[in-house]
Amino acid sequence: MAVAPTVEAIVQAAGEHVPELMAALEKRLAELATGHGDVLARHGGETIAAGGKRLRPLLVFVAAGDPPPESRGRLVSAAAAIELVHSATLVHDDVLDAAELRRGRPTVAASGGRAAATATGDLLFSRAFAELAAGGQADQVRVLSAASTALAEGELLQRADAWDAGVSAERYEHRCELKTARLFQAACELGALESAGGGPELARGLGEFGRRIGLAFQLLDDVLDVSGPVERTGKQRGADLLDGTVTLPLILARQRDRELAGLDLRSIATTADAERLCAAIEASGALEEARARAMEMVGAARAQLPPLPSRQREALELIAAGVVDRYA
Repeated sequence: MAVAPTVEAIVQAAGEHVPELMAALEKRLAELATGHGDVLARHGGETIAAGGKRLRPLLVFVAAGDPPPESRGRLVSAAAAIELVHSATLVHDDVLDAAELRRGRPTVAASGGRAAATATGDLLFSRAFAELAAGGQADQVRVLSAASTALAEGELLQRADAWDAGVSAERYEHRCELKTARLFQAACELGALESAGGGPELARGLGEFGRRIGLAFQLLDDVLDVSGPVERTGKQRGADLLDGTVTLPLILARQRDRELAGLDLRSIATTADAERLCAAIEASGALEEARARAMEMVGAARAQLPPLPSRQREALELIAAGVVDRYA
């Protein structure tokens, strides 16, 4: 089995300036969580600190290549805005799902209540757009606004599809594009707009790369929800199924297993029920098919990369490899 590249390896491959940008990002994120009272500062700070590998901000920096020094401050702001929107969506998702754990830690909804979590998510969203607006770059604001609108549309679509085991694979993929892939796309577009040789054409090309790996990322996230374990995912196995969320592994398993084809998702009411359903999905071979689809998406993303300097291409291909191996 191939070893997934670490974020550190990707950062080093991208160029000497990227570690400095990542450090500046962490400092800026910490600053943006403060100034709105102790409670929101604590919840916002904890949410940002638990933010994982910073894959989306890393895409901003790598998509920019070797940017001119005068654009690096704007890049940090763009990367911070992307991460803040991502964090806000996680907080709001946990409110809607009544989730108790996120990456193995108590969610804001669990530790502070729904009202505190809602306010924290709202704060993170507002700080993201304020960060971009302060730089006076209207094109950046437009990119993030379009992605945020897609996120909201995707969430509404997921709620509309809840408990409906008849959801098609095509509708599922459209939902994933809205909820996940469009923010990956926006990260690449924001970076490309600040590239030394960048512009709309490069932003479109790298944005399409981001969209495709974002789709693969969500597919694999949904595979992990079924395959677990909690030590790896930070949440109960089958948590999406318990919430009535129909994902590709279930869609494919229903096509393969007659018993699952007649399943009423509302009958999955306990963690034991979810474990049994996960085992049945896994036994059907659906997880292998879903993984194969994700790998096809990543292969297509790599194949359509526009002409780039070798170092930048290497870093982007490492990110794509990391998505396949699900390091993030």
